[in-house]
Amino acid sequence: MTRRWIFAAVVGFAVVATAPAGALTVYVSNEKDNTISIIDGEAMKVTATVPVGQRPRGIILSDDKTQLYICASDSHRVEVLDLKTLKVTRTLPSGPDPELFALHPDGKRLFIANEDDNLVTVVDVEKGVIVTEIPVGVEPEGMGISPDGKILVNTSETTNMAHFIDTATYQPIDNVLVDARPRVAEFSKDGAYVWVSSEIGGTVSVIDAKTRKIVKKIGFAIPGIRAEAIQPVGVRITKDGALAFVALGPANRVAVVDGKTYEVKKYLLVGQRVWQLAFSPDETRLFTTNGVSNDVSVIDVKDLKVIKSIAVGRYPWGVAVRD
Repeated sequence: MTRRWIFAAVVGFAVVATAPAGALTVYVSNEKDNTISIIDGEAMKVTATVPVGQRPRGIILSDDKTQLYICASDSHRVEVLDLKTLKVTRTLPSGPDPELFALHPDGKRLFIANEDDNLVTVVDVEKGVIVTEIPVGVEPEGMGISPDGKILVNTSETTNMAHFIDTATYQPIDNVLVDARPRVAEFSKDGAYVWVSSEIGGTVSVIDAKTRKIVKKIGFAIPGIRAEAIQPVGVRITKDGALAFVALGPANRVAVVDGKTYEVKKYLLVGQRVWQLAFSPDETRLFTTNGVSNDVSVIDVKDLKVIKSIAVGRYPWGVAVRD
């Protein structure tokens, strides 16, 4: 197999790493270090550390997987990391304090949550300009977009709502009240349902995307763990809808939920304050960011077992995976 060399310049020192062309690569934003850790997904170790803007949180791969979009929250911008050179080559306007965002399926627009201004900012990626700003509830964060790109769901942490927005007109079409402090919105791959995690409420609301009615509220109970420590945040659903994985924050667990019955099948012990989740493209592995233990847990999806812990930077937050 041919190999490519990756060079990353870091202030005060240089990180040099190699990775097989086409190998599984995991990108992790380190909120306290202002860096992106790059993990060889096969060797399961960090191969490079790249400096970026202040307080990087949400990250998304570009449509062609050649770039990484980064919410540099305290720099008040989105940075674009070229994944070949490992250099930030562009910045995009984002509105203040970008935290999470969603990329439209056509790859042309970013929808960005601006927590401080109670807005969703829409950015044209190619032109690098703001298209519009959409007023939403107080402290917007979660951003989920339907597979067909027609509907955006934004969650407002203080208003405790999931806002359904038409991506063609940029107009809200419905608001759904959920439990306290909703953090993440995730559509099922068929677009039929959107799962919204409520961190303080301790639940996940499953909402019918057409009727905008809650069809199920999923609760969690872990022996020996106080209820207030069980704080759902990240949600990921398999393509076939059979399983959903929910990060439970300070409970240090990922819940495995049956995607059809909504019953909790298992709790997996991971690192401390598990926050966000990302599948490998083939869904054989799930990677979690653990903000207090400063590591990434690797879950074998078939066997539902944690198989590895990988040390990264301080306060790992976002995660994205490509092959």
